[in-house]
This record gives sequence, structure tokens and C-alpha cells, in this order.
Amino acid sequence: MKKVLTLPLTSEDVEDLRIGDVIYLTGTVVTCRDTGHKRRVLSGVVPHTPLKGGAVFHAGPIVKKTDTGWQMVSVGPTTSMRMEKFEKEFIELTGVKVIIGKGGMGEKTVRACVENKAVHCVFPGGSAVVAAAEVEEITDAEWLDLGMPEAFWVLKVKEFGPLIVSIDTAGNNLFENNKKVFAERKEKALEELYPKLNFMKY
Repeated sequence: MKKVLTLPLTSEDVEDLRIGDVIYLTGTVVTCRDTGHKRRVLSGVVPHTPLKGGAVFHAGPIVKKTDTGWQMVSVGPTTSMRMEKFEKEFIELTGVKVIIGKGGMGEKTVRACVENKAVHCVFPGGSAVVAAAEVEEITDAEWLDLGMPEAFWVLKVKEFGPLIVSIDTAGNNLFENNKKVFAERKEKALEELYPKLNFMKY
């Protein structure tokens, strides 16, 4: 069954999610990258758009100006680990419940997700055009002085996803768990392989 969550979310809405779950979001999602995180955390500048219970997308979109506003051309996820330095404080200050990006995040973000009841999700890489198609409208744009990729784009989305939960409210981290599993498989595979390569010593 397709799991669609409607934003804004409460702690209860995300507490039952676990790593590996696939969800879709309907409502308002905002984009925010390195400079936006730094501005919010270090300078204390607060965007007009309320973020409590919302979702933040680590993305640098390509946007086209039209006669009636803005049109989304492409909005692929960027590497979430780049935001690790500021993500914990960002979650605490804004009250966001879903962080979306590419790849995993570290221990600081894990602690923030546990303490603030939030989740990190990954959007499949290479799907920027798919993501753009799920944006119904760009309703606002803030911090345009930072440039198009770093600006704070406010997006009205419908069934935005698929999003794979990679960090849950219990502190589980899908990417770190997978690293351990893959390392064990690698060692086992090498143990089986080495005897077959003995002839290469001579």
C-alpha cells in the first residue's frame, strides 16, 4: 500500500516510520542547501515560510521565470552529508520533520532525529525531472540573493517521492547499517576467493 503523508506533520506522524520504509509527501516542501543552512543557524535569519512540521529538500533546482511566476525545470537531490555540520541545529531551530536528500547523514543528524522526532529520507538519484513533475507550483521564493541553487524555494507538491527513510526516530541509520552488512559479506567473499588464487603466488 502506497504511504502518502500530508504536510505539516507531527511527531506522532513520523514515530512509526522505520528505515527502509517508502513514503510520499503531499503539501509544502522547501529547498535549502549549504548556504541556506548556514544562514539560518549562524546568522539567525528566519525565513517567512513556516517550517515547523514541514519538509526540507537538499536540492539546487533549475527554475525558469515566467510571466506568471516561476516554473520548475529540474530539482534533483544533492548530497545530504554536505549539510551534516549544520543539520542538527537546523532541525532544532526550525522544527522540520522530514529532511530529504541524496546519500546518508552522520551521527549529529541521527541525534537530532531522535531528540526532535524527525526522519531523513533519500530521493533516488538521477530523478530530477521526475521530482520536478511532482511539483505542482512554486508558491514563493526567499533568499534569492544566494543565487538560484541556494535560494529557498517553496514548493507545492503532490505525492512527492518515492522517499526511502534512511534515519528514523529510533536512531537507526540505513546507510551505516548497510556498510556493516556489506563489510561482512566482503570479508566472507574474500575468504572464499583467496584459496582459489593461490596459484598467483608462484
